[in-house]
Amino acid sequence: MTRLATLAANPRLRAVLLAAVLALCGYGLYTVWPQVTPQLGRLHWYPVALSLAAAMTGACCMMLAWRAVLADLGSPLPVRTAARVNFVAQLGKYVPGAIWAFAAQVEMGNDAGVARRRGAASVVVSLAVTIGTGLTVAAVALPLASPGTAREYWPALAIIPVIALCLCPPVLGRLLDRAMRLARMQPLERAPTMAGLARALAWNYLGWLLLGLQVWLLAADMTGRGTHVLLIAIGGYALAFCAGLLLVVFPGGIGARELILVAALVTAMPHGAAVAIALVTRVVSTACDVLCGCIGLALGRRAKAAAARRPATASASSEPAWASDYGDQLSGDSAAL
Repeated sequence: MTRLATLAANPRLRAVLLAAVLALCGYGLYTVWPQVTPQLGRLHWYPVALSLAAAMTGACCMMLAWRAVLADLGSPLPVRTAARVNFVAQLGKYVPGAIWAFAAQVEMGNDAGVARRRGAASVVVSLAVTIGTGLTVAAVALPLASPGTAREYWPALAIIPVIALCLCPPVLGRLLDRAMRLARMQPLERAPTMAGLARALAWNYLGWLLLGLQVWLLAADMTGRGTHVLLIAIGGYALAFCAGLLLVVFPGGIGARELILVAALVTAMPHGAAVAIALVTRVVSTACDVLCGCIGLALGRRAKAAAARRPATASASSEPAWASDYGDQLSGDSAAL
């Protein structure tokens, strides 16, 4: 296991694996491109626009799920601050390696007043909730749409009970305490609660529905099959996205996500159409990440501009409550003397 972990952490090995997957994907795309081109020509602009809107709304739901986890751990953030931290940090997933988006979210959260240990715990819990809910959506949607697809990916779906057990608040609290000790950090002041996790689960499930609609809007316009491919689009994208999250060697799940999504879609449409939908979905998803990142940057600049316009007296009056109480106490003691 140690040797495998060392190999997985090797940047050169990650680069070689990424290059190999991209080369295979490129060759596969080259062989089916004559089938893909006519399908792309059938796509209209308005489903693409609606798909982008669904993707961005789904990304907002995922951000609110992380915000719910963070609030449950004791660090509630305003929606604008949470959006700025999450959207900008997510751009780090396109950098090879698994640490950049994680580190950016923890550090930006710390700038917003969130303790690093609490920020790190919130990202880990949010990732587990995202994967758990995504695999659950796939486990429900794919068998209803295509039993053969579910049987093909049963090893990935088999870890759902393990994730569900780990997300039980008593078990999750112990796992987080153990992780804090291993990272040589202080334990968390507050353990996760069922109410907080329920809010995160609700936002995640809504997010998966919207992200699946992103694919379905493209598939319905390209193939004309409508609701027939709705469950496959939702379940297939959830499974592909979770696989991309788990395969951290591929930036943004590039390559792996498309291969799994195509494998799910071909059960209901021609191979060329499935490849075309996967390609357009990647473009829409990347545009969603870039636009959300720009929104996050704009929110950050707006917050800095507002802080710069704030007069010095306001900053003095905005001192922590404990400081003003302590000052009042000293004034009272002086008067008594």
